[in-house]
Amino acid sequence: MSAVSPPPFSVLVLAGGRGQRMGGHDKGLLAWHGQPLIAHLQRLLRPLSDDLIISCNRNQALYRSYADQLVGDLEPDFPGPLAGVRAGLRVARHEWLLILACDAPLVDRALIEQLLNLAQTTQAPAMVRQAGFWQPMFSLIPRRLAAPLEQRWQAGERSLQRALRDENLQALDCAEDDRRLSNFNTPEGLR
Repeated sequence: MSAVSPPPFSVLVLAGGRGQRMGGHDKGLLAWHGQPLIAHLQRLLRPLSDDLIISCNRNQALYRSYADQLVGDLEPDFPGPLAGVRAGLRVARHEWLLILACDAPLVDRALIEQLLNLAQTTQAPAMVRQAGFWQPMFSLIPRRLAAPLEQRWQAGERSLQRALRDENLQALDCAEDDRRLSNFNTPEGLR
């Protein structure tokens, strides 16, 4: 990492969706370059954190070897990424939680370091903003936000971006063509 090491942080990989655009397949387990997408992320993340959490609502046995902890949504019917974040915050061992999607294997250490530096400098949640659009699946949030996020969930909020907007959310601006932010939502994208 950088010259001054950041404090330890937990990592939450969100792999709990329906995979509708992938024909119902569990995206994190789909092969890309000969390995499941989750394996690519684990290879990057393992040296960076001793608390790798995967939020998955199915195929837990297949995800087990890639994580220190597994969590699932408390509500049925795949209520979305914020549900996975809530579950991850409940078990995170460190004060900061890096949030990534299982279908974004091109994310790199430099992007993670930038998020960490921004969040540590401002002591506020940080999220990638790509060409003016927020990218909640590339975020770093403090564990202290567990209670406010839970209150917003109970009030009906389901968007991580909207749930964080009153928490001094900081933007890490990235170019529109930044390949590190590519995610594979369709079979064509995976190819």
